[in-house]
Amino acid sequence: MSWRLWLPLAIFFGFLGLAGYQLTQPKDDAIKSTMVGKGLPYFMLPPASLDRPGVDSRYFHQGEPKLLNIWASWCLPCIAEAPQLEQLKQEGVEIVGVAIRDKPVDVMRFLTDHGNPYTRIGRDDLSEVQLGIGSSGVPETFVVDGKGVITYQHIGDIRPEHVPILLEELRKAGQ
Repeated sequence: MSWRLWLPLAIFFGFLGLAGYQLTQPKDDAIKSTMVGKGLPYFMLPPASLDRPGVDSRYFHQGEPKLLNIWASWCLPCIAEAPQLEQLKQEGVEIVGVAIRDKPVDVMRFLTDHGNPYTRIGRDDLSEVQLGIGSSGVPETFVVDGKGVITYQHIGDIRPEHVPILLEELRKAGQ
């Protein structure tokens, strides 16, 4: 038999081996912000709710670390993270919200139904701030140190197991 008869079979098994190897590797499909380690870009957002002021990037330069939570009233995972945001608030964490492409009436309804852990909520109608800080979707949470530098990014909804991680990242950002 000639090697030419075995070549297609060898290529097929080589492909199977490569595919099997790739399937055993851990998956990392998260899009990381290139802004981690950099200062927040300047922004000034009007209020997204009737009972909280809007958000200005200069607010993050007051010496204390804060969470910047990107969310929306139409976002189902944002509902899932609401209890964890409330828990973080109870732990003394200041949480600043940015509502993406939302109407004030919808924001108020969401906050009434699911709680309001925010000290301020800005309205980002065109997703300019969201894109400017490298956010890939909602919800997404950033730890911002007292000098306005993003030190940590959490993609997706905050689950109970993420609360200690965020508290630790806030502690490190405050040092």
